[in-house]
Amino acid sequence: MLEELRIQNFAIIDRLELNLTDGLNVITGETGAGKSIIVDAVELLLGGKPDASLIRSGADKAVIEGVFALDNAAGDSVRQVLTREELADTNEMHFVVLTREVRKTGRSMARVNGVTVNQDVLREIGDTLVDIHGQSEHMSLFNPPHHLDLLDRYADLMEIREALRTTVGKLHDVRREMRSLQSDKDELQRRADRLRREVEEIEVAQLEPGEDDEIKAELKRLSNSEQLATLAGEVTAILSGGEAADEQESAVDQMMRVSTMLVKLAAIDTDLGELAEMADGLAAQTQELALEMAGYGDEVEYDPDRINELEERLELINMLRRRYGVTIELVIEYGEKARAELDGIDHSEERLQELAVKETDLLKQIGELASNISKVRKDIGKQLSKRVVEELKDLRMERTRFEVQLEHTEDPDGCYVGKKRLKFDYTGIDHVEFMMSANPGEPMRPLAKVASGGEAARIMLALKRVLTQADHTPTLIFDEVDQGIGGRVGTVVGEKLWSLTNGHQVLVVTHLPQLAGFADTHYHVRKDYADDRTRSLVVPLDSDDARVTELSDMLGATGAGSRQSALEILTEARTRKGVPSGPGT
Repeated sequence: MLEELRIQNFAIIDRLELNLTDGLNVITGETGAGKSIIVDAVELLLGGKPDASLIRSGADKAVIEGVFALDNAAGDSVRQVLTREELADTNEMHFVVLTREVRKTGRSMARVNGVTVNQDVLREIGDTLVDIHGQSEHMSLFNPPHHLDLLDRYADLMEIREALRTTVGKLHDVRREMRSLQSDKDELQRRADRLRREVEEIEVAQLEPGEDDEIKAELKRLSNSEQLATLAGEVTAILSGGEAADEQESAVDQMMRVSTMLVKLAAIDTDLGELAEMADGLAAQTQELALEMAGYGDEVEYDPDRINELEERLELINMLRRRYGVTIELVIEYGEKARAELDGIDHSEERLQELAVKETDLLKQIGELASNISKVRKDIGKQLSKRVVEELKDLRMERTRFEVQLEHTEDPDGCYVGKKRLKFDYTGIDHVEFMMSANPGEPMRPLAKVASGGEAARIMLALKRVLTQADHTPTLIFDEVDQGIGGRVGTVVGEKLWSLTNGHQVLVVTHLPQLAGFADTHYHVRKDYADDRTRSLVVPLDSDDARVTELSDMLGATGAGSRQSALEILTEARTRKGVPSGPGT
C-alpha cells in the first residue's frame, strides 16, 4: 500500500508530505483547494504523461515520491520486476520507493529505489500497486485485457490458464521449428552441403583433446636432438666415467666409496647409522640415474621425416582451430553440433511430418482447454453481470444494464473447437470486454465509449465490491465517485467504499459528507496564502470535533443544527462500520 506521498512544486502545491494509513483514507476540502491535484500527482508518479505546465510557478522542477509497502500477491509481482531489472538485492524487500521528476524543459525522470528507469518499468510497477478511478486515462476499467484478468481471477481460472499457457508455448516451439525447416529449400541444401564438408573435415582429422600440446613437446625434443644427445652423453660420462670425464673417478664409484666408508664409520659410531643408510640409498639412486641417462642418450636421434609429419599435423590442427574453435575441444564440439544439424536437414521431410502431427495434437489440446475455460467464463460472466447490476442499483444507476461480452474469431490456423478453428493466444479463445447501456433503449456498448467519469467510478466501485477477492491491486483511488449522487446514496457509497478496505487500501476524494463520515483517516485540503502566493495544505483531522466541523462545512450550513447533522452523519457511519462512537457522538 501507499504509506508516504511527498509532492514538491506541483501545481499550487508547494511542499506536501502525506502519511497514509490502511483502511479508508478520505480527502475533503473546498473546490479548487487542490484535492484532485493530489490524485493527478499520483498519476504522474505511476508513469503518467509529464506536463511542464503543472510545475509550480517560479520552480525549475516538480518532484513526486511515493513509498509503497509490498504486501500480498502484488508485492510478489513487484519484487519479480525489481529482480528482473536489478533494482533490488533480495526478494525479501518489503518497501519500494518510486520517484518522478518533471523539469520546465519538458524532460522527465523516473526512479525506482533511487535508480533511474524508463517509464515503462515505472508504469509496470505502478499498475501493479495502484488503480485510479475517475476522469483519468489511468483506468483499468477502460482496458479490455484487464477485464479478462478480473473475470478469470473471479472465476478462479488462473491455474488452468497457466496450463494453457504452457501448451501454447509448446505449440510455438513446434511452429518455430517447422518454419525453419520449411524455409528456402535451396538455401537449406547449400547449408547442408557446407555442413557436410565441415563435418567431413573435422571427422577425417580424428582430433584428440590435448594432442596439440603433445605435438609441440615432441617437436621441441626432435628439433633439439643434437643438443640433447650431447648433454645426455656428458651427464652419463660424469655418472659412469669414460673419456668425457677425463679419466676421473665416476660419480657412481665415488658414491659407492662414500657409502662403504660410512658403513665402516657406523660400525664404530652407531650414531652414523642413518647417514650410512642415506649414503647407501644415494649410491643406488646414482647408479640407477646413470643407467637411465645412458638409455636416454641411446634413444635420442634426429628424425627429419618425423619432424615434417608433426609440423603438418600441427598446421592441420591450427587451421581447424581458426575455423571452428580456439581449442581442439571446441572444434570437436562444433563438429558434433554440425553433424546433428546435418542429420536434421537430411531428415527434414520426416521431421516435418512428425511436427505436423504434433502441431495438430497440440491445437486440439489447446482447443479443449480453451473451450472449457470459455464455458466457465460464460457462466461466471452472467453471475458477475447480475451482481454488478445489483450493486449499481444502490448507486443510483438503476436503469443501467451491464454484461460481460465474450467474442470468438475464426482463424484458419487457429485451434480446433468442434468443427471450427478459432483464433487463440495464451489466455484462450475469448475476447472479453465489459459492456453497458446507461439508458433504456440504448444498445450495449464498451464502457470506454459510454461511461462518464462519475459513472465509470461507480461502475468500478460496483466491480470492486464484487471482485474484491479476485483483485490483487493493494491501493484503490477514487476521484469524483460521488458525482451526480445525493446524500442518501452517499451513505451507501461510503459504506461500500469502506467495505473494500478488507484487502485494499482505499483513498477517496469527495464532496459528500455522508461518504466522508466513513473515513478511517480524514484529511482536509485548504488553500493558504503566504508571500503573495497561493499554496495547498493538507491537514489530518485527528479529533472528532475537527471532523464534525469539516462535515458541517461540507453540508453548506451553519449553526448548531448543521453541527448536529454532521454529528449524526459521523454516528451513523460508525454504527454501520460497527465501531464505537467517539466522545460527544
